[in-house]
Amino acid sequence: MRNTKIIKIPLIAAPFAAVLSAIVPGLGQLFSHRIKRGLLLFFSFISIIGLFLWRLTLLAHRELTYADKFVKSFSRQPMFVIFISAVLALLWLWIIYDAYHVAKGRKTKGIGIFTLVLLLFFSLGWQISEIDVYKMVKEFPDAWPPLSRILWPWEAAVTRDTSSVEAKAAILADDSVNPPPIPEYIEGKPYIKSTPTYGNMSTLDEKNEAVKGSVLHLEGSGFEPDTVTFIYWEDSIGNEFRPRQDGEYISLITDADGSFTFDLVMPYRLTPPSAVGQQIHHVHARQTSDVGPLKPSEPLLLTIELMLETIFMGMMATFFGIILAIPLSFLAARNLMSGSWITITIYYIIRTIFNITRSIEPMIWALIAVVWVGLGPFAGIIALTIHTIAALGKLYSEAIESIDPGPIEAIQATGANKLQTIMFAVVPQMIPPFVSFTIYRWDINVRMSTVIGMVGGGGIGFLLVQYIRLLDYKSAGIAVWFIAITVAILDYVSSKIREKFV
Repeated sequence: MRNTKIIKIPLIAAPFAAVLSAIVPGLGQLFSHRIKRGLLLFFSFISIIGLFLWRLTLLAHRELTYADKFVKSFSRQPMFVIFISAVLALLWLWIIYDAYHVAKGRKTKGIGIFTLVLLLFFSLGWQISEIDVYKMVKEFPDAWPPLSRILWPWEAAVTRDTSSVEAKAAILADDSVNPPPIPEYIEGKPYIKSTPTYGNMSTLDEKNEAVKGSVLHLEGSGFEPDTVTFIYWEDSIGNEFRPRQDGEYISLITDADGSFTFDLVMPYRLTPPSAVGQQIHHVHARQTSDVGPLKPSEPLLLTIELMLETIFMGMMATFFGIILAIPLSFLAARNLMSGSWITITIYYIIRTIFNITRSIEPMIWALIAVVWVGLGPFAGIIALTIHTIAALGKLYSEAIESIDPGPIEAIQATGANKLQTIMFAVVPQMIPPFVSFTIYRWDINVRMSTVIGMVGGGGIGFLLVQYIRLLDYKSAGIAVWFIAITVAILDYVSSKIREKFV
């Protein structure tokens, strides 16, 4: 007997369906028995309207009415407002046209109308995400220097012991009474003098703009010839820093006799209330040279140490996750837990817990764990373990549900109980997928360890974010390279292990 397809006759005439969709987009399609189509168009149109109004509110948040918001938004971003308004009006007309044709009983695939919906969502997403390709291209030259240091950071991976020579001169700030004397010149020793030996420090005016201080004429001699010499400033309480001039740190190159001259503007320095009496500052001229053999730098040693910590964080989290996920996975397998209402209830409870736990990212769990046990790798292990239990539990249970029922029936036919059935019919089929899922999860945990360290969960991520905050891009680049190399090695090792078992 042939299957006959029931054709549903539209409840209303085509013109009336078009009018209904003009009033409520998608309503005409609903009355024409195209319920999914009508609901999809209705919620899409409403969502686009809501997102558009929300964006107008952000662009003109001080305006009270939507009319004023529209005008203000148009003045700020006319192309965006015109484009969305025009395409939205086109979509509304197309929905009316579609309702008319659907009510007529004509076949319409709807590719065009849903392409228009996707175009609107994409355009709004582009605007809401604040994508600015022009800015990205324009500012790439400024971003390239730090990026290049990250891409090739190996100069910072090694270092040498340093030897430095320096000379200093005393400077009296904000007072010309009893200024310090010019330092005594000693033959064969580095020497620097300032003329005068007193002056006013740079300050900030009412508009927080810099007011230049006194100019000191520096003369140095006795240094290594043709060598870079750095100028440092030491304030009245012993804090040292490198002053800037014209936006650059001050450095000089000595002449063939090891001498230099330079006019230095006294820098800005906030004097603490604890400083009393005459404020004697010092200006230093310092040359630093590398001596001895190459040796691993501190960033390299720290990176290796914390990379090992990261690997073991992933390993420990995977180990603890396996121990707890395996027994729970059997409770979350429908084919093993559908025997009674008690077991099926347990099944739904465990499944719900898995779904809720997996929906929360490991970084969120790491923040919770940091509050619980404090900063460090233990917090990262807790976060990864919680997420691993849920992820592996779901994968294991689905693998159990897809096993061949034949061995189970054969074992049960011999009178085996539930535990014996699992041990001799289920477990042997589980070893290959369990090994595959476990190795894959270890790979994920190592990669996630590099991320949760950024919120205090220990590992290489904690070090990486510190280097980035300090703008030490070469050291950050070493960490990035070690992360990439480690993940690549682990991926290769895990693939070889899977080949042995799967």
